[in-house]
Amino acid sequence: MMPRHARNPHRVQVRNTHELYYLRTQQAQEKMERSEKRSKERLRVCVATCNRADYSKLAPIMFGIKSHPEIFDLEVVVLGSHLIDDYGNTFRMIVQDEFDIRSKLHTIVRGEDEAAMVESVGLALVKLPDVFQRLTPDILLIHGDRFDALALATAAALMNIRILHLEGGEVSGTIDDSIRHAISKLAHYHAVCTHTAERHLISMCEDHSRILLAGCPSYDKLLSAHQRDDYTDIIKSWLGADVKEQSYIVALQHPVTTDIQNSIKIYDLMLDALISFNKRTLILFPNIDAGSKEMVRVMRRKGIEQHPNFRAIKHVPFDQFIQLLAHAGCMIGNSSCGVREAGAFGTPVINLGTRQTGRETGENVLHVRDADTHNKIYHALELQFGKRYPCSKIYGDGNAVQRILKFMQAIDLSEPLQKKFCFPPVKECISQDIDHILETQSALAVDLGGTNLRVAIVCMKGKVVKKYNQPNPKTFEERLELMLTMCKQAMADAVHLNCRILGVGVSTGGRVNPQDGIVLHSTKLINEWSSVDIRTPISSALHLPVWVDNDGNCAALAERKFGHGKGVENFVTIITGTGIGGGIIQHNELIHGSTFCAAELGHIVVSLEGPECMCGSHGCIEAYSSGLALQREAKRLHDEDLLLVEGMTVNNKEQVNAVHLLDAARLGNSKAESILHTAGTALGLGIVNILHMINPSLVILSGVLAEHYENPVRQVISQRALLSAQGTKVMVSELEDPALLGAASMVLDYTTRRTY
Repeated sequence: MMPRHARNPHRVQVRNTHELYYLRTQQAQEKMERSEKRSKERLRVCVATCNRADYSKLAPIMFGIKSHPEIFDLEVVVLGSHLIDDYGNTFRMIVQDEFDIRSKLHTIVRGEDEAAMVESVGLALVKLPDVFQRLTPDILLIHGDRFDALALATAAALMNIRILHLEGGEVSGTIDDSIRHAISKLAHYHAVCTHTAERHLISMCEDHSRILLAGCPSYDKLLSAHQRDDYTDIIKSWLGADVKEQSYIVALQHPVTTDIQNSIKIYDLMLDALISFNKRTLILFPNIDAGSKEMVRVMRRKGIEQHPNFRAIKHVPFDQFIQLLAHAGCMIGNSSCGVREAGAFGTPVINLGTRQTGRETGENVLHVRDADTHNKIYHALELQFGKRYPCSKIYGDGNAVQRILKFMQAIDLSEPLQKKFCFPPVKECISQDIDHILETQSALAVDLGGTNLRVAIVCMKGKVVKKYNQPNPKTFEERLELMLTMCKQAMADAVHLNCRILGVGVSTGGRVNPQDGIVLHSTKLINEWSSVDIRTPISSALHLPVWVDNDGNCAALAERKFGHGKGVENFVTIITGTGIGGGIIQHNELIHGSTFCAAELGHIVVSLEGPECMCGSHGCIEAYSSGLALQREAKRLHDEDLLLVEGMTVNNKEQVNAVHLLDAARLGNSKAESILHTAGTALGLGIVNILHMINPSLVILSGVLAEHYENPVRQVISQRALLSAQGTKVMVSELEDPALLGAASMVLDYTTRRTY
């Protein structure tokens, strides 16, 4: 479609700043007039509630809307399981709260299987258009991730009704995720509970200006009402006169519609574990999702409704449920209130199965993802029952309703309905698991240097847990044997350090085929390493997956995961050490090249008549700026008696090296200063060539010489680079072991990406 100004040939063109100022002033005045006109009209807000769970989140907002009749006109629509007797006819709560229900829609097709859910969505879509045409709301307020809510969002979006979606952007680990995200894509505005949910919505291309970080509305009530004086009476009324606080369990398990049979199995095992645990338990019936009928059959087959330790309940009013949850010895199941509301009280929670495992949780939640045995669930009960954890406010601070009401007032109804989308990066999420509660996911990192062989245990956050260092033997067989010995020692130590080794990453000099784990051509510092398969012998001996790459590429990977390159789409890392190397990250991916020799940055030629390089060419950056090049020049000056100045001494047995040249320059030796200036200029010229070829936004200098080259490189860029490249950032790496961290990142990125 052509833009509006292209379709109108008579459009007046803005010719000067005065005319532009006039037009902007006029637009601002028109917007102010629209705002004043709207302030005189009440905002028609339709709140649609489908079940007991979403009403607990919507009710505080409904009370807030009702308390401002001069601003809002509240219209309540009730549908879904609210109107079913088997689920407690929970619409009565809404009536008791004195809300005027404008429309009741019977939308549930009974059957509690997948087909019934689909038919229920279809039935709701048939009935909703008539309701929306009659009510003509300005805004539809819907919550969460239920299939009923998806029908509401679909109908409203197609009828051009603005949608405000509560609690989007969260991850729970079931089909609810797909429904929740689908509703978010249909919604025009969002009120989220956490920073992570906000970032998820931004990563899903939602407009940041239409996202409100409000917190969970139910927390407004939780944080102010959970310490009622009559909580002991509530406990006794539901569980018996002999039950005291923290001596009972609350159980609530829902079916997972993408894995119904496993859901029923977990439910069966949970009930067996609860029977064996022998504590008074309040167990609520599951929701109306597919599989719930079979779960109820399991419960009745085990005689739970008649069991003296159990109280099987279809519905508990939310204000009383708060008290029961706050003072329970433990909650078990897979309900979202376990990972959300329970955290506000520090109540210990056991989350069974995959439902909710993606949500943010406090330390009170223990996940049992593979709840495949009675003993595992029983052991989790032993770990959690009777504990008390710090109260968590991850999901709210008690002021959500106030923020949401203010947000709705600010919505400009004259703005176009069409959404705008953005494309930021996706963030990661990590949770805990009972199977690995005592383990830290880690990698074995190997750095095969010219002088030393180093092995380290590196954890997910980039911390080097333990490091091993040995001189590098001369022959291939000796090096490989030493490497395997050090790795086996590290693996044995990892058990005692509670580290779970996921794989091995190897960083080495030279040209590497990372696809096959083969060193094609090594540096002269490591002789005999030509067409050497490193991956196979290490993998066979350690029974772990193995990744191999060039040390320069590893340094770039380390910066991408742990350093200055984190979140940067295009950057280059330059290693300044014994040699000169580097790695290139382009569009968040490491560049290897067609024959795996991309980023051999040390061999960029900066002078046709320069000194000979170890590669056989002349004038390479490495021939000027590497540690070996500086050592060569230091020896030359020393042989000519031009190195030492006042304050310097060199022992006859001590080998002259680059450090002596740096010390001489620091003490005012003009010859040494000139050599370092030439080395810095050569490196700067090479980096200018890199800027002109691939145009990165960041250059990271790494290695022992990085700090000495930072200012010369910046100076050369400012003098020699094109104007468009002169603003490129130059930073010195803050990573202590980039080769080891990069080797570890190959393992950690690949082996964990499938879990996010």
